[in-house]
Amino acid sequence: MAKFNKNKLKLYGFNNLTKSLSFNIYDVCYTKTEEDRKKYVEYIDEQYNSERLTKILTDVTEIIGASVLNVAKQDYDPQGASVTLLISEEEVPLYVLDSSCNRGILAPTRENIVGHLDKSHVTVHTYPEAHPQKAISTFRVDIDVATCGTISPLNALNYLIESFDSDIITVDYRVRGFTRDVKGKKHFIDHKINSIQNFIAQRTIDRYNLIDMNIYQSNIFHTKMRLKDLKLDNYLFESKKEDLTEEEIKEIINKLNKEITEIFYGKNVPNL
Repeated sequence: MAKFNKNKLKLYGFNNLTKSLSFNIYDVCYTKTEEDRKKYVEYIDEQYNSERLTKILTDVTEIIGASVLNVAKQDYDPQGASVTLLISEEEVPLYVLDSSCNRGILAPTRENIVGHLDKSHVTVHTYPEAHPQKAISTFRVDIDVATCGTISPLNALNYLIESFDSDIITVDYRVRGFTRDVKGKKHFIDHKINSIQNFIAQRTIDRYNLIDMNIYQSNIFHTKMRLKDLKLDNYLFESKKEDLTEEEIKEIINKLNKEITEIFYGKNVPNL
């Protein structure tokens, strides 16, 4: 796994580079009946409620070396959750902190909370989804981490990957703006990178098929990941493999493969 160069640039003023990481995952599940689909959504909402998501984003903030200024979170009816954190590169003294910020300390009586980071932010949104004719349910999580200065969201990438059971992962990373060194020279990036895969643990790379699409001249990097092994037991909800016929198993695997393939490539495909 790649690491950032410890030989820091000598800058004139503040590091004005903005580093943005968009992390998107899908979990796919076979839900045969309407009751199954309802229970799946309830399960997802319980497993990934705003409280747990807040914990994940707070951990991300700590991993990248930032400090929480404010947290806002919300669980939605009938489903889904969102959390936003405002963060700072360094801890902000209380006497300069905006009085509206809660520093991540949530009052138990509040029903919704938002979190902010100084100069930066972290957000998460969840999207459970199902269709009655497909017998397939999906769960999507979108996480965005934007930082300014020397801290980088790439440092938290492995933690994010390991926090979710993901069949498909899409990661976008972009560095915007420029900063100047003491001689006035512009620097449009302050660390070496030729692929997001440089920052993904080998144990994860071994489990996924990965595709890169990068625009190096603009410091834009994109990686898509698809789980290699489809183990049916991991995709059955309220069903057991031993209760299925060979024909049913084949049909379910085809449906799961079709769903995963369509999400991975971003297009509808004929029946497999």
